[in-house]
Amino acid sequence: MTEITADPRWPAFERRDPAADGAFVFAVVTTGIYCRPSCPSRRANPENVRFFASPDAARAAGFRACQRCDPDGLSRAEANAERVADLCRFIEAAERPPTLAELAAHANWSPHHLHRTFKALTGLTPRAYAAARRAERMRAALAAGESVTGAIYAAGYGSSSRFYEGGDLGMTPGRYRSGGAAETIAYAFGQSDLGLVLIAATPRGICAILLGDAEDAMRDELQGRFPKARLEPLPPEYADRVACVVAMIETPKLGLDLPLDIRGTAFQRRVWSALQTIPAGETTTYSELTERLGLPARSVRAVAGACAANPFAVIVPCHRVHRRGGALAGYYWGLWRKRALIDREAGG
Repeated sequence: MTEITADPRWPAFERRDPAADGAFVFAVVTTGIYCRPSCPSRRANPENVRFFASPDAARAAGFRACQRCDPDGLSRAEANAERVADLCRFIEAAERPPTLAELAAHANWSPHHLHRTFKALTGLTPRAYAAARRAERMRAALAAGESVTGAIYAAGYGSSSRFYEGGDLGMTPGRYRSGGAAETIAYAFGQSDLGLVLIAATPRGICAILLGDAEDAMRDELQGRFPKARLEPLPPEYADRVACVVAMIETPKLGLDLPLDIRGTAFQRRVWSALQTIPAGETTTYSELTERLGLPARSVRAVAGACAANPFAVIVPCHRVHRRGGALAGYYWGLWRKRALIDREAGG
């Protein structure tokens, strides 16, 4: 093994890893050219390869940029993230949700490529993202005192029937404007090896899964999440739902095949969807999650905040995210539970 092949960057260089683009560049002594790691050009002999931390460092050493991979420009991942961010702004500014064909024309992508890339970076399809943004505008209009009909049209729904068909608020507009005052949320407690579990549900599906140690405190937490809703015990005939949730917590690989009533801002839902793509047994950092979402580094605190606001313990696996360096800080339901879940999933 030579000095260059022993370099920790060598494996990424050998496999042309696009994830390494931006982390370093390599240069070839015999050609005088530097490239990004994913460059498809023929690989040089190891003795002629040099690694540099940045294009600036490679230029300072006398090398010039490759015209094929353009190491001074945006990487493919960066370009995709920039294009998707532009699409998000395009959707948000539109009076009505753009069609997939309209989005493809705006981005100069094929519809298939756009749909796949948009979902990979945001965790939502373009249609779901547009629906979430409309629901946010609807909430804002109602909170500002707008009439139900006015809020529906201000949010971009073509008619009141389209709004009610979508059900994006998870409740009627009148109930939302009153803080869910007329809504009933049923709840029940179960016992798991991580302590008490509170399962709450609306007619649409499960709206919260909470972990804790005391029923009164957990009931108060549920009421705090739905401050004007009426809470009542879950009917006994739904005891199987509690058993399913407890089984999922103790054996996450089983999953949960029950309807969910997920409520959150478009941003929160993007983060929660991204969390659900992290495989059991794997972890990531808040910074990596932010990058996966195609967001700038300064958004890491907002991403962490969305993780903390997650009302679905385990099923939306915020426990799989940790701080840089491996610190387990930041789990709403207790660090010992986070460690137990990570260890459990790592063990299969």
